[in-house]
Order: sequence, then structure tokens, then C-alpha cells
Amino acid sequence: MGGDQVEEAVAGCVAALRPAVERDWKGVKAQGLEWSCHETAFHVAEDLIAYAGQLAGRAQDAYVPFEITLEDGTDNAGLLHVITTTGALLAAAVRTAPRDARGFHPYPFRSADREGFAAMGIAEVLLHTHDIAQALGLAYEPSEELADAVLTWLFPHVQPGPAAWPTLLWATGRGELPGRAPVTEWRWRNNLVIPTERLTLVGVRPAAARDLRLGGDGGFEWIDGGPFEGTRDAAGMVVKAYEEGVHRPEFGLFVLVRREDGLAVGGMGFHGAPDEEGRAEVGYDLVEGARGQGYATEALRTLSEWALARDDVQVLMAAVDRENLPSQGVVTRSGYIRATVEEERTAHEEHDMDGVLQLYLRRA
Repeated sequence: MGGDQVEEAVAGCVAALRPAVERDWKGVKAQGLEWSCHETAFHVAEDLIAYAGQLAGRAQDAYVPFEITLEDGTDNAGLLHVITTTGALLAAAVRTAPRDARGFHPYPFRSADREGFAAMGIAEVLLHTHDIAQALGLAYEPSEELADAVLTWLFPHVQPGPAAWPTLLWATGRGELPGRAPVTEWRWRNNLVIPTERLTLVGVRPAAARDLRLGGDGGFEWIDGGPFEGTRDAAGMVVKAYEEGVHRPEFGLFVLVRREDGLAVGGMGFHGAPDEEGRAEVGYDLVEGARGQGYATEALRTLSEWALARDDVQVLMAAVDRENLPSQGVVTRSGYIRATVEEERTAHEEHDMDGVLQLYLRRA
């Protein structure tokens, strides 16, 4: 997800709308909106330049206080030129932003990275081009790859459908999908990032999880030897949950990125969302070259405190091999205590915990 995809989306928008530039866009409402087609097209340009500004300016707590206006008398062809220009600016901002750059965006975790801003810009272009095209009777359908990218970057909580574009339209209240109830309220979701003293825990989106599962780097730069097998297995769990429609992004996989050099050193996360009793299981691994430096303890302590501060989490569980003394040290230093004999027996008998594992718990 990057500048090339932003430019592809914008080019598709302009190509679809150009045949109608001589028509009255101000007198026709975009489908499903209170805005006219002209207002909707200008909104696309506003969002593209706003996202470029947020990312380039590294806004941290609010929107950068600026806006754009059209010159009096700007016709529809000129408006499409503005969309092309603002799209190019967003693409440039995405291409030049460092991997760890983030800017303010309110929902849901108050920031987005360069891929997130690219995805949001593309979503605005695709969806509002659809709204305008429908109102003007124009044919429009973006590529399956672009629609799928928006879903896997911004809608990790939405189960994939038979095809990406109809699924995206349904997920944003713009269409029907067989077997699913109509959507009346929706939000997209940028990934969660949790800082520690020396690390950044970066939430892994389904698109990145797919790549990790298949042997790629997930879009991260790893120290030698990474990612480790456990991180790839956890990525597979994310993909499975996403495909089944039960993925909750904040209870997925995080890659541990070292702040001093931006290199990924391991993976940590949850085996799924909390159950009805508020229990969730954690797991982690580090690339061999990053072990023995306290990274796992630092990350697990922070992630555990974040989770236990939520109302839906009461108990965190960690299953550790009986022979793995370093990992046992990690969990105990992170505030976990050994489960009782009865709790461990229940885990073995009722929850199929492997017999070679010991159970550790941390409670709210």
C-alpha cells in the first residue's frame, strides 16, 4: 500500500468522471449523500491534501489547521485537475515518509502510518467516485486489488466476501451482500501502536499477516534471522480469524520494532479476543539475536497493562514450556504468577493445553 496505489485510484476516478465534465454537477446530489456531485468531488480533493498534510507535518494531537479552496469559476474539468494534483501530493508524502512516521487521525487509536493514510485516501477516492458515478449514470468499478487492499488495511474486522469491491460497498453502507444484514453505521480502523521505552508494538494488519504467513517480511525490516517461526504462526492465526470474520485487530499480532534503528526484533500478541469471562491468552517470541536484552519483558509488561486496563479483559494467560526457563522469567518479571494446580489441570483437561506447558496468569 503506497504512492503507486494512490495514483492508480486517482487516475481511475478521473477517467470515470471525465466523460461527464460538461454536465451540471452542482445540481445533482451524489448517491446516498446530502452533498452535490460537485461538493463530493471537492471533498475528495480536501481529504487527499489533508491526509498529505497530516503525514508530512507529523501532526500528533489534531488536524493541521489549513484548508484549500477553489478559485471562483472553476469548472468540472478544473476540479478533476485539483483531484489529480492533491492525489499526487498524497502519493509523494507517502513515498517520502519514513517507515515509522505517524500522524494524527481520530479513529480509532488517534494515529495512522503512511500505509494508513494511503489507504484512507484511496478509500475516499473509490467510494466517492462510486457515489458520483451512480448519480450521473456513469460506469465505475475499481480494480479488485485496490478494493481488497482497502479492506485488508482499513476493515480488518470485516469478513471477506466473494469479491472485494461488493464487500467494500456493503461494509460502507452502499450495497447488499447475500447472507449479510445491511450496514447502517460503519468506521474504518487504523492499526494500534503501543510504545514502550525502547520498542514500538506495531499492530499487524491482515495484509501484512498474509505476507508473514507466506514467508515475507510483512513490510518490516528485521534483524538477521527474523521473523521467527512463532511470529509466522501467529500471523497465520490473524489471517484465519480475518477470513472467518472474528478478528478483533487490537487482540491480534504486534511486531516489536526497536526504536533506536527501526528494526523488528520479534512478535507478540493474543491468541484471540477475550472470551465471555474476560480471559485472553498471550504469546511471544524474539529473533535469536535480540534475546537476553529485556525486550520481551518490556513488551509483555506494557501490552499486559494495556489489555488489563480495558473493561473486557479480566485475566491474561501465558502457557510456557516447562523447560523454557528464560520464558518463565519473562512472564514472572511481567507480573504473571503460576496458576494453581486446579487452574492448570482445567487448562490441560478442558482447554487442551499441551501437557508440557505450565500456565501463568495475570489478573486485573
